[in-house]
Amino acid sequence: MRALVLTGPHQGAVQRVPRPLAARGEVVVDVERVGVCGTDVELFAGELAYFATRHTSYPVRPGHEWCGRVSAVGDGVDEAWLGRRVMGDTMLGDRTCRRCRRGVQHVCEHRQEVGIRGGRPGALAEQLAVPAWSLHELPDTVDAVLGALVEPGGNAWRAARAAAVGPGDRVLVLGPGTIGLLTAMFLRTTGAEVHLAGVTAASLAFAGELGFADTWSADRLPDLPFDAVVDASTGAGSSALALDRVEPGGRVVCIGIARTPSTVDTRTLLLKDVTAVGILSGSPGLDAAIAAYASGEVDPRPLVAATVGLDLVAAVLAGERVEGSGPGPKVHVDPRLD
Repeated sequence: MRALVLTGPHQGAVQRVPRPLAARGEVVVDVERVGVCGTDVELFAGELAYFATRHTSYPVRPGHEWCGRVSAVGDGVDEAWLGRRVMGDTMLGDRTCRRCRRGVQHVCEHRQEVGIRGGRPGALAEQLAVPAWSLHELPDTVDAVLGALVEPGGNAWRAARAAAVGPGDRVLVLGPGTIGLLTAMFLRTTGAEVHLAGVTAASLAFAGELGFADTWSADRLPDLPFDAVVDASTGAGSSALALDRVEPGGRVVCIGIARTPSTVDTRTLLLKDVTAVGILSGSPGLDAAIAAYASGEVDPRPLVAATVGLDLVAAVLAGERVEGSGPGPKVHVDPRLD
């Protein structure tokens, strides 16, 4: 089958690789749609922190925001999965360690991450093999575009929930990229007043098109009290800005990952009595994201600027804009396209 293979920094191409087999406890999925993520860009560039910790090494087959249809099941798997439309958890814990037993398998020390960590091949391919226990079934109202947005949606749902806001509260989201906009969409459902801050005029204009009237340049924020601030930016100074702008007694939620260390003055954290929360994974929020998409409460489809075939993914990872793209920040891949 055809799959994208990264063989070194800035080196990636579609190759012919063996089709996956459904091992015991696993299924094979015919991939219908995959989202290209910032993590994939870091894999392509060789900048992901997992290279330094040896959790990842080349060659890598990326792709972790996916949906598709189950086409084969391994021993021990209920055949009722055959033909079902599914997406899957990225984080695959060992299911035996203390963290897994306590329900936080997404931070298992020995985890694999689909298309990222531990040698588990990703979904930028015609087919994908994953454990059956990692699957989440998609209802008919969640199409392929929405299905491939469930994984980032789970992250965003968790960030919005961690902000702990509701009617009468004001929340600021730093970084109007995919995760920031998804988080803002989930925050909007709480009844809170949602503000977004970014760097480029284009990203802020797009946020306005999505119905967010309160958008600001990050260096010109209004003098307003924010009961929670979500840092969805990759800027190293964003977490400090979030702490500076949050109200005493408020909450700072960190979901954006900077490429260099961020510095936060814990004296400010303490003296303002702020609660700080880090969000690593969408795992605990996947079902909630599916439900929100299925009901229409949240519709993130406008975030997808273009859908391409496998042959264009390397160019997308290198930063090239797809001809005819819309204004959204996300590119999707349909491996069935030529």
